[in-house]
Amino acid sequence: MNAPVTAIGKVRAPLWLLVMITLSGTLAMHMFVPALPDAARALHTNSAAVQATIGIYILGLAFGQLFYGPLSDALGRRPMLMVGLSLYLGAGIVAALAPNVETLVLARLFQALGGCAGLALGRAMVRDTTSADEAVRALALLNLIMMVGPGLAPIIGSTMVELGGWRMVFVFLSLLGAATLVLTWKKVPETGSPTGVVSVTALARDYTSLLKSPKYLGYAFGGACATTSIYAFIAAAPFVITEQLHHPVRDVGLSLGIIMIGMGIGNAITRRMVLNVRVEKLLVFGNGLSIASAAVFLVLELIGWLNLPAIVVLMLLFAMGSGTASPAALSKTLMVDAHHVGSAAGLYGFSQMALGALFTLMVGWGDNPALSAAIVLIGAAAAGQAGVQFAIHRERKEALHQEGGEGI
Repeated sequence: MNAPVTAIGKVRAPLWLLVMITLSGTLAMHMFVPALPDAARALHTNSAAVQATIGIYILGLAFGQLFYGPLSDALGRRPMLMVGLSLYLGAGIVAALAPNVETLVLARLFQALGGCAGLALGRAMVRDTTSADEAVRALALLNLIMMVGPGLAPIIGSTMVELGGWRMVFVFLSLLGAATLVLTWKKVPETGSPTGVVSVTALARDYTSLLKSPKYLGYAFGGACATTSIYAFIAAAPFVITEQLHHPVRDVGLSLGIIMIGMGIGNAITRRMVLNVRVEKLLVFGNGLSIASAAVFLVLELIGWLNLPAIVVLMLLFAMGSGTASPAALSKTLMVDAHHVGSAAGLYGFSQMALGALFTLMVGWGDNPALSAAIVLIGAAAAGQAGVQFAIHRERKEALHQEGGEGI
């Protein structure tokens, strides 16, 4: 296992492999959506029963990250990642062979509990082995996968269903899981400094330490809002585009694909500008762009001028803002406490999934999907900006206090 050594003297995992691991977990989130009707028919159940496989996956992603982070601080990143990927693979095989919906739902839960290992530990591994500026650039790429995965998933899922029905979705995910497991075993080194101490008391102490940090809470909340607020539009897009604007279904996939490009552009901006621009400025700019585009979206809907080109342009700009702000917030979050990087990554991942699920739920309120989406988008972006500004203020205050103390 000949892994490269970083400038700070640590062996690092290949970034392309961490991207692949992260993608496997995020793809499975919404990849099964196009297969829901086929699965309901094949398993002789109703749509609500199979829809539970989506919600249970998001919950598994959220809560699983709370445990992988601190356990990796204690036992090491590599062994916990191997455990997670093995669980992901095994659950995917069970899901592909599920004889009934109850087995399928349970398999999806364990698939999520395995898949979330890559989300939490990939970030921790990057932070373990890079300097502050390098971490922002690398985390930008991982964060792009975190955001783009749910957008690409339905497209890939539709292809799998056409090729072989709903079970083919899990065959694909199992093959992806097998490949990542083998590559991880061969190429991923241990990047952390495991303490060897595992206890409920230690777990509670680690999270209590982070939850007592206003700076951590501000950056984590702001970054989570920036990353997952667009889930609200993804959930509403089919209804807005086909029912309100009367466009064909194919325009939904095309529009979402174009919008995802905005996330890539935003991440590229952060990766390039972070060497010359302070991370805090990138955060404020990114969130500000998202707020402005969501506000215009809301105004156009209220005056009845909303159309598909306007939606695509505005959501492209919103995604650019998210892509700029979210990796910067993530890097600041993981820098708050060098002794609890795994726990910080896990709690941050939980925040993302929890808020993403909330935004997805909220956009279903009311009988006007476009209006609901606009309100959720502007509210989430504004809340994220408030969290970031609060964290920046606290960080500056702490820096001034330390300077004052040193001058005494």
